[in-house]
Amino acid sequence: MLDCFASLAMTAFIASCMLFLAPAARAANDAPPAPDFAFGAYQRGDYLVAMKEAKKRIAANPKDAAALTLIGQLYLEGAGVGRDLSTAMEWFKKGADAGDKEAAYLYGAAALNGAGAPKNRALARAYLEKAAAQDHPAALHLIGELALENEGAPSDFGRASDYFRRAAAKGDADSLYALGLLYKTGRGVPKDEREAAEWFRRGAELDFAPAMVEFAVLQFNGVGVPRDRAAAAQWFRKAAAKGNAVAQNRLAHILGEGLGVEANFAEAREWRDKSREAGLNDSSLDYLSSASAPAKPTAVK
Repeated sequence: MLDCFASLAMTAFIASCMLFLAPAARAANDAPPAPDFAFGAYQRGDYLVAMKEAKKRIAANPKDAAALTLIGQLYLEGAGVGRDLSTAMEWFKKGADAGDKEAAYLYGAAALNGAGAPKNRALARAYLEKAAAQDHPAALHLIGELALENEGAPSDFGRASDYFRRAAAKGDADSLYALGLLYKTGRGVPKDEREAAEWFRRGAELDFAPAMVEFAVLQFNGVGVPRDRAAAAQWFRKAAAKGNAVAQNRLAHILGEGLGVEANFAEAREWRDKSREAGLNDSSLDYLSSASAPAKPTAVK
């Protein structure tokens, strides 16, 4: 995978394990849907009843996509049954073949990673395309990531940006962040710092820590947006609280040097230590161990 882009391909399945299943879609005439007893039982935590009702529906209609997918979810979570990843994927494949986009995404991601299903990139792409055709945001994003990997050939940034844009329109934070990176670096799109800042801002407002960090850096330095160090510090603080090591490191610099905020060496040391625990070692913060006065201001990068 290209630098700056963390590969969702290795984490897509894990990140989606606790999806929220939706009851069957309303009929075309917009009449009230029939009660979904299986899904209702699942929501209440009555998993044995959920399984019973789902199997009853499948007996009546073997292509009941929602019921097939619900059973996959129960096995995925180990809810009312022993947790069984492979069995969950078998049910998700059935749900996907019956038209469920969540099942198609999960099965495609699993086939891509070899998690509960045989690792098969061609098969994975086929199922991800099924989900993407139904505008599944995470599937759209993952296909964009695959365009960056591009089977070892040069990255297809144009195709990637198209898929990221479609996913971003559905509110996918990963894609908002990815588009920000593309505009920041001018890959697949014209380099545009203002545009980059806007995508990062939107991702940050969805509570996505990497986007918070990127937007905070731009805001701190006044690149693409007006400079506002105090506001940038707040974004760094939010991302740091979510465990982002880069944000913790930057916040330590800001607090140690009093950049846009009042210097606070004790808190700066705490964030420095947290970032170090996460593996980000920055010798320029060593002074905090015995600091009694603000350090010489530096730019946040």
